[in-house]
Amino acid sequence: MDKSEQLWKLLEPAVRGLGFELWGVEYESGSTPVLLRLYIDHPDGITVDNCGAVSEQVGAVLDVEEAIRGDYTLEVSSPGIERPLFTEEQYRRYLHSDLKVRLSWPEHGRRNFRGRLVSVSEYGIEIEVDGVAYELPFGAIARARVLDPIEPGR
Repeated sequence: MDKSEQLWKLLEPAVRGLGFELWGVEYESGSTPVLLRLYIDHPDGITVDNCGAVSEQVGAVLDVEEAIRGDYTLEVSSPGIERPLFTEEQYRRYLHSDLKVRLSWPEHGRRNFRGRLVSVSEYGIEIEVDGVAYELPFGAIARARVLDPIEPGR
């Protein structure tokens, strides 16, 4: 389990307790100070006050649990319209939407894909780019964003 997953498990109950969905966790240890970015969501949208409340609660949890050593920067925001995708369930919500995907290593001779999400399995996604379908394993996906969201469930 990587640090992002550990932090997700630690912080998700606190975020849920405030009435929000923890959409995603990004942990960047290569920056100084360490950067922890949380994305939160709610059916009614996210306000600056919502982000402030979550930041305060999460900061307290991080300090009590000593989850991050040394200095860190905590950012809390909405995932926005071009939202990043983190979980299999999130990919399923945006089936048939257009995505921009960046891989950690090349698959099919490339690292960048921009196309329609046509299927999701427990192993990865299938994305159609210019009429060609590519299977991409979750382990290879460094970052994926929704470009043209189709309402979940459509």
